[in-house]
Amino acid sequence: MRAAFFDLDKTVIAKSSLVAFGPEFHARGLLHRRTLVWGVFSQILFMRFGANDEKLTKIRESVLKVTKGWDRQEVRTLVAETINEIIEPLIYAEALELIDHHLAEGDEVWLVSMAPSEIVEPFAELLGITGAIASRANFDDEGKFTGEMEFFAQGENKAVAMRELAQERGIDLSDSYAYSDSETDIPMLEAVGHAYAVNPDRTLTKLAHDNEWPILGFSHPVRAHDRSKSHTPYFISALVIGVAAVLGRTQLHRR
Repeated sequence: MRAAFFDLDKTVIAKSSLVAFGPEFHARGLLHRRTLVWGVFSQILFMRFGANDEKLTKIRESVLKVTKGWDRQEVRTLVAETINEIIEPLIYAEALELIDHHLAEGDEVWLVSMAPSEIVEPFAELLGITGAIASRANFDDEGKFTGEMEFFAQGENKAVAMRELAQERGIDLSDSYAYSDSETDIPMLEAVGHAYAVNPDRTLTKLAHDNEWPILGFSHPVRAHDRSKSHTPYFISALVIGVAAVLGRTQLHRR
């Protein structure tokens, strides 16, 4: 079995999913205004300069501190009520084309994101894909966030989770695909036979050139329900994958 693994932020959607939900969390009293402003500022830096492991670790610590005491069911309800208005308009048309192509080919399609499962899993359902690998928080007996993490889907942890999933579901990673924008996802990209750099940061751009990984530019937002109106013709998605597959096989032979 073959699968395609997509990073979420800046790969499938145009900004950080956590930052996108920030105004709604603030409106419902879960975030202070100062925290919201800092989140927007961090997003600008992330979009301009990318993120390394150190930056993402700081983000994780900040998120855990802010979310401590939140009610899990309240967060789930908020996401369910607002995901169509907040996240869906941020989806890249090009990402949808590739997702639809993989589904049409019979591939499993998975989101792989450092964002919490309470956000990522509903979005996977919205896209109609196989499932999601996401960060998982710890909760107390009352269903409140404890400020600690059971599993953080960052860096090497993404690759570990992908390998575990592959073993469980019989996925051949050497024949599978991965798409991401960040240097922190290099382990994720190296875990598959066909790696793609999407809107890559500086470090990933260099590595993609060194490894002859195809570089894709996603820029056209479209709602998931408007798939038929996508800006990217379907045959282009198939062509991109086909050419990259040849490059991927060449790289495997060189190794």
